[in-house]
Amino acid sequence: MAKRGGFPGGMPGNMNNLMKQAQRMQRQMEESQKELETKEFTAKAGGGAVEVTVTGKKEVTKVKLSQEVVDPDDVEMLEDLVMAATNEALRMAEEANSEVMGKMAGGLGLGGGLPF
Repeated sequence: MAKRGGFPGGMPGNMNNLMKQAQRMQRQMEESQKELETKEFTAKAGGGAVEVTVTGKKEVTKVKLSQEVVDPDDVEMLEDLVMAATNEALRMAEEANSEVMGKMAGGLGLGGGLPF
């Protein structure tokens, strides 16, 4: 005869294990996120004439321009190069973030990715 209020097959023990695993994964994800936020991603444009560095927090920390790219008669080209380098550095940071999240989701048995 089954006990009242209980789950057949020892479900409460399994639930505790699931909760512990979820808490452990949450800690790992927080640690990975903090580690990612301290990393820097640098991208170049214009053959290295423009270099932009961003953090894992997606904050620009450095913009380096070579003298030959600073032409007062062609500011538009410089703007395009800064934008291209910044977008590439941000893409690199996002890719690293997606990798970390994919590893965590893979640990949950969700096929390596979340649909959002």
